[in-house]
Amino acid sequence: MNEYIVYVFVLIYGLLIGSFLNVCIYRIPEESSIVVGRSHCMYCNTQLKWYELVPVFSYIFLLGKCRTCKEKISIQYPIIEALNGMMYVLVFYLYGWDTMLTILLNVIYCLVISALIALSVIDFRTNTIPVGFNIFIMVMGLIAVFVKYFWYGKNTDMVLDHTIGFFAISLFLLLIFYATKGRGIGGGDIKLMAAAGLLLGWELIVFAFFGGCILAAFIHPIRMRISNISRVLAFGPYLSVGIVIAMLFGNQIIDWYLQTYIV
Repeated sequence: MNEYIVYVFVLIYGLLIGSFLNVCIYRIPEESSIVVGRSHCMYCNTQLKWYELVPVFSYIFLLGKCRTCKEKISIQYPIIEALNGMMYVLVFYLYGWDTMLTILLNVIYCLVISALIALSVIDFRTNTIPVGFNIFIMVMGLIAVFVKYFWYGKNTDMVLDHTIGFFAISLFLLLIFYATKGRGIGGGDIKLMAAAGLLLGWELIVFAFFGGCILAAFIHPIRMRISNISRVLAFGPYLSVGIVIAMLFGNQIIDWYLQTYIV
């Protein structure tokens, strides 16, 4: 199959999932169903036609306004859709699709990235990570470990690596949680790092955690100064970025570091 056709297919799939993410971001905090009920304008409540729901292109065609009431549509919608689509293409570009295992892991990574995008926006707005996202990421991790276990000839070392990953950061954060009586870290962050650790293994989840901490240490003080926001830190978005970087580039960065500074 021509590689450009694959990328186009992956991009379209990513855009469609991105559109669904916007539904999740809007409805989950309101505890509304994400599968029942047609999409509608948040201002005039008019049900949207199919041609108003085409990812990215509908926003451009409608000039960013509701067709009925002419209220502005949030720029979040095309941004989330485009970001999700581009991340899907990036995953397949970096890992290819030469084996069934690679394709399956690509799909898992893409879906996990989608979950991280949605939970990051929700956490950014509400300081809460819905547990459903963490359960979903954990299920994806279990599937990945199960498939790799049999693909690599019942590799128990690999299973141990991912099992340690489940506890490597989450147990440390759990100790902080109890030591600070919940003020130092949120329960959702602990579950997120446990689920992601199962998916990535201990080396990559440690890398992801420190990457998220570095990002938070640099970006959050700047946001506090510029936007005059509170000191309360929504850690989920930073951890999510760290997880995505670890997922896509972690092994290469770790290998580069070891070869440059250790060996």
